[in-house]
Amino acid sequence: MLKKKKNIPFEFVIENLFSANPMVKPMFGAYGVYIENKIVLILRDKDDDDSGVWLATGVEHHDSLKKEFPKMRSIKIFETNLSSWQVLHKDDDDFETKVNLVCELILKGDTRIGRIPKPKKQKIKK
Repeated sequence: MLKKKKNIPFEFVIENLFSANPMVKPMFGAYGVYIENKIVLILRDKDDDDSGVWLATGVEHHDSLKKEFPKMRSIKIFETNLSSWQVLHKDDDDFETKVNLVCELILKGDTRIGRIPKPKKQKIKK
């Protein structure tokens, strides 16, 4: 029997970033969105407090991003009060408007959004 391919949540994000040639990779029950060598977003649609669009950023950018995205907050899944990953929750009344703005910032090359992932450790063959 064939497995049904899961739909990527919030596909409008991929459409918005189309001109930047985004790459989408499944990860941890969500989807990472990469532009060139940086992960910029994670798209996650579960029934919990961290569902929505996660922004890859650094703690040093939280205050400036919070001015544009007042409802943005640290994700809770890692059980820490402060996370570099910030979420725009899918149930926020201005969710799509704010996510569209995030996409615009990414396309303009805003350096506050996007991180180069750490290289994966090589498996040692025995």
